Amino acid sequence: MINNLITIFVLTVIIHTAETLSYSLRLAGVRLNKIAVALSLTGMVVLVSRTANIIQAPLTATFVDYAKTNPAFDPLSYLRIILFAASIGTIMAIILFPTFVNLWGRVISKLEVAGSLPKLLSSVTIGQLKNTRYYIRKPSLSLSQFRYLGIPKRFLFLNIIVTAIYTVGVLSSLYAAHLVPELSTTASQSSGLINGIATILLTIFIDPQIGLITDRAINNEKYRDKLGKIYVLLMVSRFMGTLAAQLFILPAAYFIAYAIKLIY
Repeated sequence: MINNLITIFVLTVIIHTAETLSYSLRLAGVRLNKIAVALSLTGMVVLVSRTANIIQAPLTATFVDYAKTNPAFDPLSYLRIILFAASIGTIMAIILFPTFVNLWGRVISKLEVAGSLPKLLSSVTIGQLKNTRYYIRKPSLSLSQFRYLGIPKRFLFLNIIVTAIYTVGVLSSLYAAHLVPELSTTASQSSGLINGIATILLTIFIDPQIGLITDRAINNEKYRDKLGKIYVLLMVSRFMGTLAAQLFILPAAYFIAYAIKLIY
C-alpha cells in the first residue's frame, strides 16, 4: 500500500500543479494580446492532468478494496495524505507561476510562427530546452501587493468552497464505498453528487467572474498590470480550498452514503 500511496501522491501533485498553472497560460495570453491562442493551449494542461488522473483513480480505489479484506486498515488516513498532496501541488504552482508565465509567452510566440502544435513540438531543439533556464523567475509575495485589487471577499470565499468540494469529490465517494460496503459499487460511482454542487457554483459564480476579470485586463492596460496579482490571489484561495477539503471529506462521504441508501 505504501508504494501505491507514493505513486498516487506524486500523480496528485502533478494534477493540481498542472491545473493551477492554467492561470499562467491565461496571463501570458493577455500580456501578448493572444488570449484565444492561450485558451486553445489549455488542452495541453488538461491532457497532463487527465493522463495522470487515469492512473491515479484506480490506484486510489485499491485502498478501499484492501480495507475489505483487512478490517483493521482505515483508508481515511491515506485519503487525507492524498488531499495534502493536492495542497503541495497548488503551492508548487504558485511558486512556478512567474516562470511559467514567461515560458507560456514563448510557446505562444513560437506557435504563431510554427502554425500548429505538432510543428512547434517537432521544431524544439536541445539548445532551446537548455535556454529555458533564462525564463526562471523567483516568486515575490507580500501581503501589501494584494491590497486594492477590487476582488470581492465573497468571490474568494466561493472559490475556496468550490475547490474544496471538487478536491474531495472522488475521494469522498471512495470512502463512502468503505462506509457502506454492501453498496460499494454504487458509492464509488457517486462522486457526481458532490462534484455536481461544485459544477453549479463554478458555472454560475466563478467562471463568469474570471472571464470578466480577464476581459477587463485585455481592454484596460492599468488593470492588466494587476492581473498577475489577481491570479496569484485566486491560486492562494485555491490552495486554501485544498486545505478546507480536509474538513469536507467526511461530511461528503456520509452525504453520499446517506443519498445512495435512499435510492435503495
